Amino acid sequence: MTATAAGSTIGTTSTDRPPAGEADAVTPVVTRPAARRALALCRLLLSGVFLWPVLDKTFGLGYATPPERAWVSGSSPTAGYLGSIESPLAGSFATLTGPAVDWLFMLGMLGTGLALLLGIGLRVAAVAGGLLMLTLWLSVWPFAPGSQNPVVDQHVVYVALLAALALTRAGDTWGLGRAWAASPVPGSGTWLR
Repeated sequence: MTATAAGSTIGTTSTDRPPAGEADAVTPVVTRPAARRALALCRLLLSGVFLWPVLDKTFGLGYATPPERAWVSGSSPTAGYLGSIESPLAGSFATLTGPAVDWLFMLGMLGTGLALLLGIGLRVAAVAGGLLMLTLWLSVWPFAPGSQNPVVDQHVVYVALLAALALTRAGDTWGLGRAWAASPVPGSGTWLR
């Protein structure tokens, strides 16, 4: 086979190429094994960023959440944080407290964390986790004088990392991404990848 200037190949027949979409599901985006393992490690570490708060807020493990303020003890996992925000958006965030927001926040964090841990549904996880992180970034109002960095903090880095993990199929290494893509679940090889 010879490549032409236009990027097509000479000497291939239509039977040499996989059907449309099939190559996308099988061919790795990142081909170097060390790079794929590094991305998988980032995916697993980032899953901890999302799963730890769910565990701590649900059971009050004594780190950010004392046992008496655990969700299982009847406390709200979001009310304390949303009520203590000091920013121009504090009023808007304070109005969000309630059981519906508690469930949305906890399920969003849990779903994103599990998707990252298992290596499946990374595109949906990148969108959901990205929205959660951007909301948290706005809640800390990084533009205030005295902030550590008015533009880039850990929330923005997590959003970028989520996008990179989803776009590079980081779930295929040390995860179930390849098996998920080959499964009969509708969308598992495309938008649910």
